[in-house]
Amino acid sequence: MNQASHSSHRSSYAPTMSLAMAQQRAQFMSNIRQFFLKQQVLEVQTPLLSQAGNTDTFLQSVAAQVTYQDKPKMYYLHTSPEFAMKRLLASWQVPIYQICPVFRDNEIGTRHNIEFTMLEWYQPNYSLADMAAEVGELLEVLYGYPVVMNHYRYVDAFMDFVGIHPLTASLAALQAVAEDKGLIGFDFNSEDSNDSESDRRQSWLDLLFSHAVEPHLGHDLPTLIIEYPPATAALAKTALDKEGNEVAKRFELYINGIEIANAYDELADGQALRARFEKDNQLRARHNLPVMPIDEYLIAASNELMPCSGIAVGIDRLFMVIVGAGSLEEVISFPSRLA
Repeated sequence: MNQASHSSHRSSYAPTMSLAMAQQRAQFMSNIRQFFLKQQVLEVQTPLLSQAGNTDTFLQSVAAQVTYQDKPKMYYLHTSPEFAMKRLLASWQVPIYQICPVFRDNEIGTRHNIEFTMLEWYQPNYSLADMAAEVGELLEVLYGYPVVMNHYRYVDAFMDFVGIHPLTASLAALQAVAEDKGLIGFDFNSEDSNDSESDRRQSWLDLLFSHAVEPHLGHDLPTLIIEYPPATAALAKTALDKEGNEVAKRFELYINGIEIANAYDELADGQALRARFEKDNQLRARHNLPVMPIDEYLIAASNELMPCSGIAVGIDRLFMVIVGAGSLEEVISFPSRLA
């Protein structure tokens, strides 16, 4: 085999990540584990497969047909280890963390992959401010120098980059601003839509935030967006902001215009959680998405949760921004298109 054909043969199976990058990544992962060892946070491992799926309309679970006791049964690859980790947290009541692969269907791009690596951890009796401080400590370890984080309210970021108040603007105003910014081809106000006014409002807000706000975040300093609209609470508590508007007790971390992490002041109320899941499934049905089985174990565990905060970090994205890579393919061995 000549050199050219040998090189071509190798390129057909070679990883997209270089050996040097893999060595950097290995050290990066070691640094994360050393950080949590010093913090006395227990490393845990939970199943990738679950009988329950994620009800969030924006997260599509990867279904896996298995055979259980000689009968076919539908399981789902987890979109995050959150549900199982909360069962551990309610039982053991100690700080825990996990680094694991997670799966989200139909996510491919320079910043997306169907399978990616997530770091998730939970701290009992931590406020969101405590969690934000710990995130800053971890970033300092991973960057190797002191890190200052910018705290930016969702409302203020929206008004700075979109020009209207996200919690009080009318549906018509949100649509008009979107069209003015060239976001055409979307119509969340259609008379054919069965979505509630609240759902349609949040669809416009999500569109505007992702296109007009996110690209500007975290370029000078890592930025925490705080006090999100209540419709985005997911598994977080809600509270009133200083103007008296209801907001979700959560934050997201942005670096270089990229969402890196998502933290909650965790909701410890099984009945409220069930209501949110059922509402999600109603919305999924209206959008012709499969209705997902609700995790009854999580519902039961939520009633036993102590006050706590939790955070999920996209490891591949965080490593990508720290080393200055241009895409995920530079920092993972085999993207979904080559797996």
